[in-house]
Amino acid sequence: MIDQIPPQAHPDPAPAGPATRPEPGSLASLLRAAMAPVICSALLLALLSAWVITGGGGTITRVSIEVTAAAVAAPPRPGAPAEAYVTIENLGGPDRLIAVSTPDARRAEFVQHDGSPTGPGRALAGVPIGAHSVVNLNPFAADIVLIDPSGLTVGASVPLTLTFASAGRVTIQVSVTPPGTP
Repeated sequence: MIDQIPPQAHPDPAPAGPATRPEPGSLASLLRAAMAPVICSALLLALLSAWVITGGGGTITRVSIEVTAAAVAAPPRPGAPAEAYVTIENLGGPDRLIAVSTPDARRAEFVQHDGSPTGPGRALAGVPIGAHSVVNLNPFAADIVLIDPSGLTVGASVPLTLTFASAGRVTIQVSVTPPGTP
């Protein structure tokens, strides 16, 4: 006689092995597909936040000083000083112009003239810039004198770096004009 195996009420369990994938279109399938982009986005957001917090993203500062006009008059003869004429607009609190430099002169000085551009004038340690004001540096008041200028050719431009006590450095390109003209 042949032994018969009774039919089982449940089908055989799936063989052990790799996990089965959720059925396409099911909620489990959609959640699994969304996991990678969500994790990558969260990681990227965390890294960018850390970069900004440590200062890597830079800072945003409001501009408080604007140079609205500038020129350098070429010296009347080689070796003579050259004068720089600058109009500075202060959009913020009080400040002070404390230094000027250019690679096209040995040094720069602030000079206060007493109403005459031909007089010797007196040296200044700096130029005060009032809050919310406009200051014109010109040969009839305070101006900038470039000592031992070199390479100042009419029509060319030269870099001029203005250093302010509060606003820091502002570098501008300044046109070289004929001697005696702003």
